[in-house]
Amino acid sequence: MLIIRFRSLSVLILSLLFTFSGKVSLAQEHADGQHNEQPAKLDAGKIIIDHVSDAHEFHFLSIPDEHNPHETHHISLPLPIIIYQPGKGFDVFMSSAFHHGHDAHAGYRLMTEDYLEHSGLAEQKDDKGQPIYQTGKIYAVDMAGNPDRNIKIYDLSLTKNATQVILALIILLALVISSTKSYKKGQGIATAPKGFQNALESVITFVRDDVAKPNLGHKYERYLPFLLTVFFFILINNLFGLIPGSANVSGNIAFTFLLGIISFIVILFSTNKHFWGHIFNPPVPMWVKPILVPVEILGIFTKPFALIIRLFANMLAGHIIILSFISLIFIMAAMKVALGWGTSPLFVLLAVFIYLLEVLVAFIQAFIFTNLSAVFIGQAFEGGHDEAHH
Repeated sequence: MLIIRFRSLSVLILSLLFTFSGKVSLAQEHADGQHNEQPAKLDAGKIIIDHVSDAHEFHFLSIPDEHNPHETHHISLPLPIIIYQPGKGFDVFMSSAFHHGHDAHAGYRLMTEDYLEHSGLAEQKDDKGQPIYQTGKIYAVDMAGNPDRNIKIYDLSLTKNATQVILALIILLALVISSTKSYKKGQGIATAPKGFQNALESVITFVRDDVAKPNLGHKYERYLPFLLTVFFFILINNLFGLIPGSANVSGNIAFTFLLGIISFIVILFSTNKHFWGHIFNPPVPMWVKPILVPVEILGIFTKPFALIIRLFANMLAGHIIILSFISLIFIMAAMKVALGWGTSPLFVLLAVFIYLLEVLVAFIQAFIFTNLSAVFIGQAFEGGHDEAHH
């Protein structure tokens, strides 16, 4: 409960800070007598996309320069850039060397939206009408410092999503190892579990009794390690994504896609002849089989697809809604300063409310993904439930 209150308070403070800084900047423009200049319009869509997209740094805050309105100071945590170029070898440096895309470094350049617009590269399209250079991607540059996509490079950099996944794995291993050491000492066996071990054991018991046993029958012990790993791994990443400035890994389709593929592989390796017999020879009249068999085959692939989309959509939607409410404060302030001040408490409260819901959704989505995986695995070995009951 204390963690939830702390996170809610952090959202409230950040929201008020952004609101206050926006009003101060606007007031400063009026104080300097710059009434004739139109303030830059807020691109809420760009802000939201930048927040939920992957990047080569953890970005926390951007502060406009008081003396130069075209300059912005970024508070961020740079991440390692690891690039291999055939004939040149490896280049390793921090992403801060790019200066947020303004400079090239070691023969490479990070594509940013500002650089693409100022250089005119944003207008270059391929045969299909798609941009040749992609924002957020690193390209090799020629002697003049211009990006050259014909130079082959392999980007092995640690982005914020990859870094956060590694941190989640480290935390998961630390929790498991810590609990294992406690059990080896007899705590939780000869005596009652204490502290965090007690909370962890309660969750493990819940997954075992309410997810694994009902869906997997007598084979639950075989799949329990997989289900527990999936549950805690998703939960940790879901909660990480709620920390301001962190990456929303669970809201990345590549992350959920990989989890769905892993579950799909486990489901396929759990099948038996009864399962495939039901797929290719369903117990229906002969004239219905040509229709039902393709549907059953399609159902094999829709199961992991449902896991992928459900987790991705729910975790992404919450972040978009919160950012939308915060953006509305600046949109209202652009129309009228008093309107921005008047509506900011309402939008901040709505953002905090959605944030609290996101904490709940983080647990629910971890449970749903784990439970559906157990259901699909149980369906893969048909007859297993009946045999267990007999």
